[in-house]
Amino acid sequence: MDARIASTRQKIEIYGADAGGLANCPIRNVVDVISGKWSSLLLMALAEKPYRFGALRRLVPDISQRMLTQTLRDLQRDGYVHREVFATTPPSVEYSLTDMGRSMYGAMEHLLHWAENNYPGVQAARRDYDAAAA
Repeated sequence: MDARIASTRQKIEIYGADAGGLANCPIRNVVDVISGKWSSLLLMALAEKPYRFGALRRLVPDISQRMLTQTLRDLQRDGYVHREVFATTPPSVEYSLTDMGRSMYGAMEHLLHWAENNYPGVQAARRDYDAAAA
């Protein structure tokens, strides 16, 4: 058996039994938020520069205000995003990546580039699969 597979199996067993279930698995727990539908787009934007809420809303027009708020809160809660409120009238809010957010994005960036470069192949595989299944 491949050592990597054995290690993965051991981790799953440890997190499943000893840590109170897979909900407590650190890998699932961390990856769940950053793999959300909108998280990667927001992290990509914030990796470029800080943005105010309205600018993020315009940058990702398909996201609802509610979902943008929730996703930013989730990213802030996990320590990836910093939220700064400015004492203006009306108050304005700016979001930026924290050091941990920049560190995580550095690792995630490879996957995002891979996805962009391999998107045509994935689309073709989906079409082939769907055609065969029909």
